[in-house]
Amino acid sequence: MLYKIASSALLGIEAYEVEVEVDVSLGLPNYITVGLPDAAVRESKERVRAALKNCGYEFPSRKITINLAPADRRKEGSAFDLPICLGLLAYLGIFPGERLRDYLFLGEIALDGRLKPGRGILSATLLAKKRGFSGVVIPQENEKEAALVDGIRIFNLKNLVEVVELLNGNETITPSQYSLEELFQPPRYDVDFREVKGQQQVKRALEVAAAGGHNILLIGPPGAGKTMLAKRLPTILPAMSFDEMIEVTQIYSASGLLKDVGAITARPFRSPHHTISDAGLIGGCLIPRPGEVSLAHNGVLFLDELPEFRHKVLEDLRQPVEEGRVTVSRSLMSITFPSSFMLVAAMNPCACVAQMPSFRRMREDR
Repeated sequence: MLYKIASSALLGIEAYEVEVEVDVSLGLPNYITVGLPDAAVRESKERVRAALKNCGYEFPSRKITINLAPADRRKEGSAFDLPICLGLLAYLGIFPGERLRDYLFLGEIALDGRLKPGRGILSATLLAKKRGFSGVVIPQENEKEAALVDGIRIFNLKNLVEVVELLNGNETITPSQYSLEELFQPPRYDVDFREVKGQQQVKRALEVAAAGGHNILLIGPPGAGKTMLAKRLPTILPAMSFDEMIEVTQIYSASGLLKDVGAITARPFRSPHHTISDAGLIGGCLIPRPGEVSLAHNGVLFLDELPEFRHKVLEDLRQPVEEGRVTVSRSLMSITFPSSFMLVAAMNPCACVAQMPSFRRMREDR
């Protein structure tokens, strides 16, 4: 018997629908997953088997075939555990199988049946609303990011048993009740630009750069305060708009860096070490993920000790600085990430600059 469950996967920071087809038929007991799954998806067999057993359900001793459609796109991650479990439970008659078509399901299953948080839940919820699903079923820890999407019911559940109760029509399980006011908290910074005493010339330069969104290079001896000033720059940048907050939150959600908060309302500040690779800066992996230039979107990218960065890494900054986006191409796909940021770089003066009269006077004034 065949059951179809809606789920999703990430392509860049956007989600696309994945139809998890679970076929249980007569034959020698076997379990096979097709549809270009990665290792985490293939290993779902053992997680699903243990979760069903520890929640008091039977694992069918049948020939089980799992297909992840579209079958020509590589799937990664463990978020298909929940849809696979539900397909097997529908075969066992634990709940009415037709209830599966109402929701989009995402979640990794622990061996005891708990739903563990995943990444890209915000993108998946946006997709579910676009496709007309009545709700999404997600792990409890991902509730806040999913609740950012208005107009769709969010069921944040703890374990597999609660999901079964929802599908059986248990009215005690209600959707999330978060309001947008609770999720969009005013930005909070650990530092503030007003804490800087003196340094009037560089403070004025940073204010002008912040007002116009200009890139800036800070040159000065060690201890002059270059890093200290750069860290405080986001506190004087204009507040983000609603669309900018959602876009930044979506990037961090897809990267798995979104903590137990609602929307990201503070402008990002990213300061990668000078040993970073070009893939770490602009994005990479087999299925490309956002790099530092995308994590700094709508915020500040700070490159301390600029001459120490490798030449290839600095060359890779050309496209994001000029166009506000970066395209990562692999053999199977090409993905464009947003990367509109303010570039702030710092370096120690070279010997020729250190000998300039103006620089010597500035050092004497200090």
